[in-house]
Amino acid sequence: MSEPSDMGRAREDAIAMLLLRSEIDAFNADYGAALDERRFDAWPDFFLAQGRYKVQARENFDRGLPLALIDLESQGMMKDRVYGITQTIYHGPYYTRHVVGPVQLLAQEGNRLRAQANYAVFRTRPGEVSEVYNVGRYIDEIERTPSGLKLASRACIYDSEMVLNSLIYPI
Repeated sequence: MSEPSDMGRAREDAIAMLLLRSEIDAFNADYGAALDERRFDAWPDFFLAQGRYKVQARENFDRGLPLALIDLESQGMMKDRVYGITQTIYHGPYYTRHVVGPVQLLAQEGNRLRAQANYAVFRTRPGEVSEVYNVGRYIDEIERTPSGLKLASRACIYDSEMVLNSLIYPI
């Protein structure tokens, strides 16, 4: 008699896991859309107040070396970055398109989740052919809050040793 309830519980757990993965995939889609649509003011809102955002080469990550291209330690630092992007940095215009793969849930402890997803960012300059701008994986710590999922940290671990031009927009 306990078998059907065990099977029912396993089925409920599997459904809950699928729903959670779907929720994180939707979060990642919203994140990419905000950046692709140049809604940079919305970008820090994807993070907790003390959220961390890092863009780091895979080689440094794999070796445990701290050097990163960008390492922001709070929403305040992210807002400063947005101000720089929108108000002070001059560069040739380009568009980005984020393509994010399905999330892989690594761990869940209370309201805190660890997850990763592969990403590719393409860049298109007006009148030119699109090019691969950055490819890697997001390694995230996500927290469930009353206002939805928020990033406690997002490490963008990029695969290539070279970054085209300068890194201006968030990955």
